[in-house]
Amino acid sequence: MEFAISFDLRAPSFGGAAPDLYAAALDQCAWADELGFDVVGIAEHHATDDGYLPSPLVFAAAAAARTRRIALRTSVLLAPLYHPLKLAEDAAVVQVLSGGRLLLGLGAGYRPVEFAMFGTRREDRKERTNRVIEVLRRAWTGEPFEWEGRSVRVTPAPDPPPPILLGGSHPAVARRAAHIADGYFPPQGENWDVYRAECLAIGKPDPGEGVHLGPVFVHVTHDPDRAWEVLRPHVEHVTASYAAWTREAYGRAAGPFAKGVSMDDVRRSGAYRVVTPEQAIALAGELGPRGVYHFTPLLGGLDPGFAWESLRLFEREVWPHVAPRARRASP
Repeated sequence: MEFAISFDLRAPSFGGAAPDLYAAALDQCAWADELGFDVVGIAEHHATDDGYLPSPLVFAAAAAARTRRIALRTSVLLAPLYHPLKLAEDAAVVQVLSGGRLLLGLGAGYRPVEFAMFGTRREDRKERTNRVIEVLRRAWTGEPFEWEGRSVRVTPAPDPPPPILLGGSHPAVARRAAHIADGYFPPQGENWDVYRAECLAIGKPDPGEGVHLGPVFVHVTHDPDRAWEVLRPHVEHVTASYAAWTREAYGRAAGPFAKGVSMDDVRRSGAYRVVTPEQAIALAGELGPRGVYHFTPLLGGLDPGFAWESLRLFEREVWPHVAPRARRASP
C-alpha cells in the first residue's frame, strides 16, 4: 500500500493565511517522512483567486530539505508552460538536493488562462509536452547537445535522472506515456489497462496492475459531524472551482460535482471521507495491498490546527495497525 500526502496550498479568503499554510505543509512533509509515508504529491496551477501553488519545484526543493526518505512527486507539473532547458536545470537541482527522490509528473494542462498567461497556445500543448520530455532526456546526460540551432549544456547532471511520469485522463495520453515516459500517472487511476497493453505491445516491461486509488481526502476524527461542518466551505470551494475550470476549458463542467455541490452527495460519494480511527483502519483493508491511502490535510485552506488534529490522531490510533511491518520497525 502507498501512503501519500498532497498539497496545492490554496488559501481562499475564508481559510488559513498563505504563510501559515506553507509553513504547515513543510512541517507535515517532515511528519509524513518520519512516520514512513511513501510520497508527497505537489500540484500546480496559475492565475487562481485562491493562490493555488504555482511553483511545484520550489516547494519540492524546500520539502527535500525537511525530509530524508519520502519521494517528491509533482502531480502534475504543467510542462507546456515551461522553458525546457530551465525546467531541466531546476529539476536536476531538486534531484541532487533530495538525493534522487524527485518523481517528475508532467501534464499538458487544460485551462486557457494559464496558456495565455505564459504566451503559449493551448492547441500546441501535446507537441510542447513531447518536446519538453525530449529535451529533458538529452539535457540530463550532462553533455552538450544541439537545441534550436545552438549548442547547450545543462548541469549538474542528475544521477540518476528523475523518472518522468506522464499524467492525463485520456486513453491517448496513456498510450503516449508508454512510448515517451517512464510511467503513467492517471488522476483517478483510469486507462491503466490501456497503458499496460501499449507497454506490452511495444516490448516494454510489464508495468503490472494499476493501483487502487482511495478517497482524495481523508480526515480522522472522533466527531465526524463536527468535522463535516468545518470542512463544508473548503470542500465546496474546491469542487466548485474545478467545475468552473473545466467549464472554462471545455465549454461544460466536468467531474462528479459539476452540476453543483451538495454536501449530502459529497458525503455519499466516498471521494471525501471523514472517518473514526476504527473506520480509518477498515479503509486500509478496503484498499488492499495495491491501494493508495491519500491525505490532503490542508484541503481548500483548512486551518492547520484542524488538519493536525487528524494527522496526530491517525498517527496514534491508526498507523500502528496499518503501517507495513518493515516501516513499523524503522528507527
